[in-house]
Amino acid sequence: MGTLSDVSDASTGNVAAPRPKRRVPFWDNARFACIVLVVLGHATQRLTYDSDVALGLYLLVYAFHMPAFAIISGYFSKSDSPSKRQMARVITDILVPYIVFEALWTLTKWLVEGRANPNLTEPSWTLWFLLALGIFRLVLPYLALLRWPLAWTVVISIGAGYLPNIDSTLSLSRTLGLLPFFTLGWWLREHAVVDRFDLLGRRPWWVFAGSVGLFAATALTLWLFVDDWRAMNLREWLFYDENYSSIGGTEWWAGGVRLALMAVAVVLSCAFFALVPRRTHFWTTFGQYTMYVYLLHSFVLYPFRESGLLRDLDPTWLWLPIVVVASVLIALGLATKPVRRVFRPLVEPRPAWLFADRSLTGPEQRRNDPTGSRRPRAPTALRPDPRQNG
Repeated sequence: MGTLSDVSDASTGNVAAPRPKRRVPFWDNARFACIVLVVLGHATQRLTYDSDVALGLYLLVYAFHMPAFAIISGYFSKSDSPSKRQMARVITDILVPYIVFEALWTLTKWLVEGRANPNLTEPSWTLWFLLALGIFRLVLPYLALLRWPLAWTVVISIGAGYLPNIDSTLSLSRTLGLLPFFTLGWWLREHAVVDRFDLLGRRPWWVFAGSVGLFAATALTLWLFVDDWRAMNLREWLFYDENYSSIGGTEWWAGGVRLALMAVAVVLSCAFFALVPRRTHFWTTFGQYTMYVYLLHSFVLYPFRESGLLRDLDPTWLWLPIVVVASVLIALGLATKPVRRVFRPLVEPRPAWLFADRSLTGPEQRRNDPTGSRRPRAPTALRPDPRQNG
C-alpha cells in the first residue's frame, strides 16, 4: 500500500521467510481516539441544549474529529486501479454492513417510534460515513490522475455548498464536504511526508505543549463566544451536511466560511495527531476494531437520546464529566472480544454467495477495518503469518 510502505517499520529478512513488519501503534491509537470522540460527540449532543460548556465541547469535537478520521482513512487508501479483491472489500466491508444496519435501524424505529422509512438513499444517523468511505475509495483513482488533486477537492467541497440540490441523499453533501481531508491523507502517504520528516519519531516537548495550548485556546474561544457561534449556526456548518443558504450563509462569500473551517480542522487535526501516544497501551489493539464501535454505539445511545434523559442535567460540572467517562467506557466495551464475537456476522459479513468467484471473500481472507487497519488472516499450518500494517 505505497512505498516506504505500510506505515510500519520495514524489516529486512530472509527472502524465503520474511520477518513480519512491526505494527506501528500510533495509527491504532489515533483510530481509537477518533472513535472515542465520535461517541463523545453523539453522547453530549442532548446536553448542548442546556449547557454552554457542553456546546463548547461539542463544537470543539466536531471541528476536527471527522476530518481527522477521513485523513487516517485516506492515508491507508490506494490510488491505483483496484484489484478484484479490493473491489469485493468495498462491497463486504462497506456496502453490506450499510444495508444490514439500515435494516436494523428501520426495524428499531418501527418498534420504538411506530414509524419507519426504509429508504437506503437516506442514511440513518451515523451510517452516512460508510457511504462516504465507499465513495472516497471509488473516486480516489480518478483524483490521483489530476495534477493538483488536493486543490481540486477543496474547490469541489466549497462549490458543493452553493448547490441546494446536493443534499444528504446518499450522504453526498458530507462526502463532498470531507473529500479534501481524505485526499490529504492519501497525499501525505503518496509523498511519504510522515516518513521523510520522521513525524512518528521522538516528540519534542514544545510540540506537545503547543498542541495542548492550541486546544485550550480553541476551547476557550468557543466557550467565551458561544452565543455568537449559536447565532451563526456553527454546529450546522461543522456537519458539512447543508448548503450554505439553508444555514444562513446567503452571502456570495459563504464558501469562505467553509474554507476557514477546513483550515481550522487541518490545524486541530495536526495538534490531535501530535498528542496521540506513540507507544502501545492496553487499548491500542481496539483501534483495529473501530467499525464495531462506530456501528454499535448509536444503538447504545439511542434510548438516552430518545427518552430525554440527557436533557436538563444540572450541574454541568458533574454530569458532563460523567458523560465523557461513559463515552470512553462505551467505546472500550464495544471493541472487546465478546462483543466482536457476537456481532461479527453483522459488522464484518462475508457473503461468499454474492460473488461469482467465492475466493474473493471468506474466513481465510484477511479482515480490514474500513479506515484501513489490516488484521491477520486466520493462521494455517502451511502459511506463515502475513505482514501487518498500522
